Amino acid sequence: MDRKTKANNLYQKLYGQQDENKYDQEYHDIMKNYIYGDVYQHGNLDEQLRELILIVVSTTNHTLKVLKKHIHAGIHVNLSPIMMKEAIYQCTPYIGYGKVDEALVVLNKVLENENIDTHLPSQSTVKEDTRFQSGFDVQSAAFGKEHIQSGHDNAPKELKHIQNYLSEYCFGDFYTRNGLDLKTRELLTFIMLATLGGCENQLKAHTQANITVGNTRQLLIDTITQCQPYIGFPRTLNAIAIINEITQ
Repeated sequence: MDRKTKANNLYQKLYGQQDENKYDQEYHDIMKNYIYGDVYQHGNLDEQLRELILIVVSTTNHTLKVLKKHIHAGIHVNLSPIMMKEAIYQCTPYIGYGKVDEALVVLNKVLENENIDTHLPSQSTVKEDTRFQSGFDVQSAAFGKEHIQSGHDNAPKELKHIQNYLSEYCFGDFYTRNGLDLKTRELLTFIMLATLGGCENQLKAHTQANITVGNTRQLLIDTITQCQPYIGFPRTLNAIAIINEITQ
């Protein structure tokens, strides 16, 4: 099967229709054939993970039109509403409140239009008096307990609150939630940082964390390949350089 046929067949499967645009059809054909005929065919990621990745990329980029498209694709490949919502929630400590709030509006509107219940059960596992310790424990699993404790112990007095926020908010409020496991949350965080660009120090740390929690070099390469059409080659190549630095 040639590349264009593969792209057309996959597009039909994911979206239930062919790609028709009033303007710039030639451009859209180039991108459809590349994304669905080349990139989507590469590697061994399953369709649900691919769409989860692209939902996170679109949320991070704040490209809401593209996000809506991949939410529809997620529904077509039986990606659960809880997983999609948790993936978007997970973006919050890294891209900020506003982008996530608007992404959730898009998700909820699509779910409503598809007659899918938006009132999903809470995935929280922490309370006010447990969120710090639970977050600290997840941090420790990904980065090493001694490293995390050292960050708290050695932080200057005027910055200790930032270390607390990392443990109780970033990890306590979000990483501890049900709906996605730690390996998936770390993979999605890797995607967010690669997509943002300019976060090389954090991307190095989370690349190592991905390896620590059990994600492989090949998974990281397949994942960043899936992101490439949406983040461009400079950020893709920067992420690959970091993968190589950490894993070789």
